[in-house]
Amino acid sequence: MAEKYSIEQKTVENILGTIRNEEIAIPEIQRPFVWKGAQVRDLIDSLYNGYPAGYLIVWQNPNVKLKDGSTSIGKKILIDGQQRVTALMTAIDGREVLLDDYSSKQIKIAFNPWAAEGEATFEVQTPVHVKDRKWIPDISVVFKPGFDDYEFIETYVAANEGIERKAINQKIKELQQIVHRQLGVIMLDANLGIDEVTEIFVRINSQGKVLNEADFAMSKIAADVKFGGNMLRKAIDYFCHMAVEPSFYASVARDEEFMASDYAAEMKWLKDDYKEIYDPDYADMLRVSLMHKFKRGKLKDLVSLLSGRDFADRSFKESIMKESFEKLTLGVHNFINEYNTKQFVQAIESAGFVSPSLLRSQITLDFAYTLYLLLQERCAEWGIPKIEIKNLVRRWFVMATLTGRYAGSPESKMDRDLRGIDEKGFRPYLADVEAAELSEAFWSVSLVQSLETSSNAHPCFNVFRAAQVFFADKSLLSSTPVAQLIDNGDIHHIFPKEFLKANGIPKSLYNQVANFTYLETPVNISIGKKSPNEYFTAALEQCKSGKVVVGTITDPEELIQNLVTNCIPPEIGSMTVDDYESRFLPARRKMMAAKIRKYYEAL
Repeated sequence: MAEKYSIEQKTVENILGTIRNEEIAIPEIQRPFVWKGAQVRDLIDSLYNGYPAGYLIVWQNPNVKLKDGSTSIGKKILIDGQQRVTALMTAIDGREVLLDDYSSKQIKIAFNPWAAEGEATFEVQTPVHVKDRKWIPDISVVFKPGFDDYEFIETYVAANEGIERKAINQKIKELQQIVHRQLGVIMLDANLGIDEVTEIFVRINSQGKVLNEADFAMSKIAADVKFGGNMLRKAIDYFCHMAVEPSFYASVARDEEFMASDYAAEMKWLKDDYKEIYDPDYADMLRVSLMHKFKRGKLKDLVSLLSGRDFADRSFKESIMKESFEKLTLGVHNFINEYNTKQFVQAIESAGFVSPSLLRSQITLDFAYTLYLLLQERCAEWGIPKIEIKNLVRRWFVMATLTGRYAGSPESKMDRDLRGIDEKGFRPYLADVEAAELSEAFWSVSLVQSLETSSNAHPCFNVFRAAQVFFADKSLLSSTPVAQLIDNGDIHHIFPKEFLKANGIPKSLYNQVANFTYLETPVNISIGKKSPNEYFTAALEQCKSGKVVVGTITDPEELIQNLVTNCIPPEIGSMTVDDYESRFLPARRKMMAAKIRKYYEAL
């Protein structure tokens, strides 16, 4: 069996030299440096004292064939050890790093040549170290090309009475030995697939970090300097950060190079967008861009394509790399487009999913956004009026949510769906999926069984709540719309929890979603621990007397309609604790399932 990697010992000086010469790309150099200053200091201290500093893992990119038939040597990518190498670059080379707010700053490490036992030899520079003449406030000066040790020593001795030239000269030489310390470098073979690279990474990395295909793809993007990868990487990072934190735009605006790009103008709208329905991370952006521009569902395929892989003959070609970066760039532009993003979010909201609390599968949202972008591009080809696009997107989204379509092996399923849609067109493929997944047995049996759960975050229960928003239902025994209570109200028990507990009903039963409904807090208080036959009878009586006792409804027809829209069995007024498990729960599950079906058919 061929060796999958080699291990070499390289000096710090050699490693920094390969970075300067761009023989090794550091993807994370374009992202915020997450180490604290103290961690940089500790690394320098370890190297100074000759302690081991761990291994770096480098993946050799494959060589690619150029148009003229020649071969370009693939660049190496540092996939583990970015923080250590970046720390060395800022402390020794004096380079600036990106901070959390995307501003740039050098982390300067100060050196105390005369540290006594118990005192710090190295510290992150502060004004104190700059003023204290015994400290060398920035060690990077002694590693610079052309460093004049004679002049430095003379200046130091003149500022520190009693210090001998020979003594400080010895200390400087000891400090400079840091660049001759060695780090282990594990070089992974270019022919290794992502799965093998990940396995090796996990086995070697003692911190138990997990690499995924999105990480590898981002590494490929950031390492590229020929096809706009560096700026593309920034666009992805900035957009995802701004989607969650619009105020981050102020930090983005400080990046003059980025602000001069097309991406900056396209995503400026995010600074005023505070909706939380779809806040993607970089994996979401890459996945959607891959699916709608490459018609592939597996992110590891994107890594191969960005490396220039020809899936037909298994070679690597620059022409494929170039085309792949162009497609991905176009996909990202489509993704961040204000019109596309807002129209997609409107489609999801118009289906009743007006709160992030109703959305539990980001990957289902990713595929729905992919469909939106595909339909925008191919609606004429498929004979679909543009006005119908949002309806079709939300219909697929609800179907996928109800059936848990992407709950297991999502990439394989999305890959299969993309091929089916591409081959048949969207409407015929959707019809086939509905025929297979949403049979009569699904609506009358499977869905009812899915509602036999105590999880109020269950996808089917979320769809039920979205259905109530969609139909503009009023909350139980009230005229307040359910939509107003999704984020500003509470889910309460129809058979009160304390009532059921007092009657020996276990938590797994009294917390069934079929016993949940939205109640205004005053209504819930008026119900208290009363049994349903008691408070529903009181609600009916107040419709006759006009005297409000429970809830706010005083019209009998409105009360009947309120019970129907909340899927309350009509015989609720006569039900006791003995009916809870045997009659109430089964009856309400069937009514909820029927409402969900009516909702789906209305989309």
